[in-house]
Amino acid sequence: MAMSKEHKEALAEGRRQARAIKAYLSALRSRRPGRPVTRESLQARLARINDQLASTTDPLESVTLTQAKLDLEAQIARIGESENLAELEAGFIQYAKEYSERKGISYTAWRQVGVPAAVLRKAGIKETRRR
Repeated sequence: MAMSKEHKEALAEGRRQARAIKAYLSALRSRRPGRPVTRESLQARLARINDQLASTTDPLESVTLTQAKLDLEAQIARIGESENLAELEAGFIQYAKEYSERKGISYTAWRQVGVPAAVLRKAGIKETRRR
C-alpha cells in the first residue's frame, strides 16, 4: 500500500527533528569542563610538537611525538567540521517541544542528559514532576 503525501511529509519532519536534536545532544556530550579548546591553541601545540620532533634523536620519543602530531591534526580537522553550538541549540529549540510531546520525553529526562534548563525554557518545555 502506497503512503500518502501527508504521511511522507510527517516522516520527513520526524527525521528532521531527530537529526537536529541528536546533533545538539552530541555536541553537549562532547563538551568538556574547563577552558574551551580552540583551533589556535591546537595549532600552537602542533607547532611545539613539530619543533620537538625535528630536534629529537630518541626513536621512542620520535614515535610518541609523531602519534601526538597525528592526534592533534585529527582534532583540528574535527573542529573544522563541527558546527557552531549556537546553531545546534537553535535547531534543538525549534523542534524539542513537539518531539518531546510526540515521544513522551519529560523535562527531567532532558535535564539528566545535560540539556540546560534555560534551553528547555526557550524550547517551551516546562518543568514537570514526572520522572
